[in-house]
Amino acid sequence: MTGTAETGGTVGNWAHTFTYTARAFHRPGTLDALAALVADSARVRVLGSAHSFSRIADPGPDGVLVSTAALPPVIEVDPAARTVRVAGGVRYAELARAVHARGLALPNMASLPHISVAGSVATGTHGSGVGNGPLASAVREVELLVADGSTVPIGRGEARFDGAVTSLGALGVVTALTLDLEPAYEVEQHVFAELPLDGLDFAAVSAAGYSVSLFTDWREPGFRHVWVKRRTDGPAVRFPWAAPVREPVHPVPGLSAAHCTEQLGVPGPWHERLPHFRAEFTPSSGAEIQSEYLLPRETAVDALWAVDGIRSAVAGALQICEVRTVAADPQWLSPAHGRDSVALHFTWVPDEAAVLPVVRRLEEALAPFDPRPHWGKVYEMPSALVRGRYARLDDFRALARSLDPAGKFTNAFVRDLLDG
Repeated sequence: MTGTAETGGTVGNWAHTFTYTARAFHRPGTLDALAALVADSARVRVLGSAHSFSRIADPGPDGVLVSTAALPPVIEVDPAARTVRVAGGVRYAELARAVHARGLALPNMASLPHISVAGSVATGTHGSGVGNGPLASAVREVELLVADGSTVPIGRGEARFDGAVTSLGALGVVTALTLDLEPAYEVEQHVFAELPLDGLDFAAVSAAGYSVSLFTDWREPGFRHVWVKRRTDGPAVRFPWAAPVREPVHPVPGLSAAHCTEQLGVPGPWHERLPHFRAEFTPSSGAEIQSEYLLPRETAVDALWAVDGIRSAVAGALQICEVRTVAADPQWLSPAHGRDSVALHFTWVPDEAAVLPVVRRLEEALAPFDPRPHWGKVYEMPSALVRGRYARLDDFRALARSLDPAGKFTNAFVRDLLDG
């Protein structure tokens, strides 16, 4: 099971690749206790499901780390309005089951149902699909506990809303979110093997289903598997570019497909097919480092050939690479802000010394394509370069200073972005 890793009083991330440097770690059980803690602390960062690989949640030695996982797990479904109000610490697996029980559904999910709702939208996390935006696209209101301990709701339609959801935790503690829902639907998952890179029609392949993922270990110039998720109320899957698999597979070679959601075209509820992994199992490989870059979708093929050009270096530190599509998002700090995107996700071996030199080479190869790194993954791009990729950064900076004038919710990661 994912979550914080605590040993000898320390707290680490989900994959045990680093330890947070907070002077204290708190799990308040009530909103009043949370408000008092925030009001009495000089520096606060919030930990979601600890599934970040960057230092985005680390408050530093002068700050406190706060988990909202022990707060009441509120899930309030409004069938008439087709919305759900959910506490920030709730994970997608629990949310999805509760929503489905009321005959409703989220429009999309990430590959892991284990991650928290608030942490996911705050970092620009996404699923896949040419028409599907990041998870933040479903948010219609965010409730923030701000620096003085009061709660500020910010709803869709407000001028500051597009800065308030994918906010990197820099505005306050997200205590609840209200999300849009739709009627429940079923999904089939079809997997195809050995798709060549040469001659790849990426636009057609990525549009072959409601959600499409291409997997490669970059040991050969092509894709080991393509996972096509089809809504049963949509068109049938036609995939003439590769043959269907005959038995279930795991994205990472050599790992058991028992950890994955059902394949081979068997229809099932949306929340049991859109993620790649079952909620009751450790997702992905568990022992890993992750990086991800979002680029303009029209550059997909050229970018993939650029990675192929350093294939031997990438393959030496890689477990698996996933390629997905994400629709444009208006959120100011979303890696998909303002452009339909292709996301190149790399699951590396859990060896930072081996991985970081490869990450630097990868970023050099992708530089011509204007990549934006996922905030919660490992990257080496200079902050000045990252800042230049976000046209609304000044607006976000002003919003952060209006809600948190003393910088209580900043850390080195956020300050490097905003104050550089």
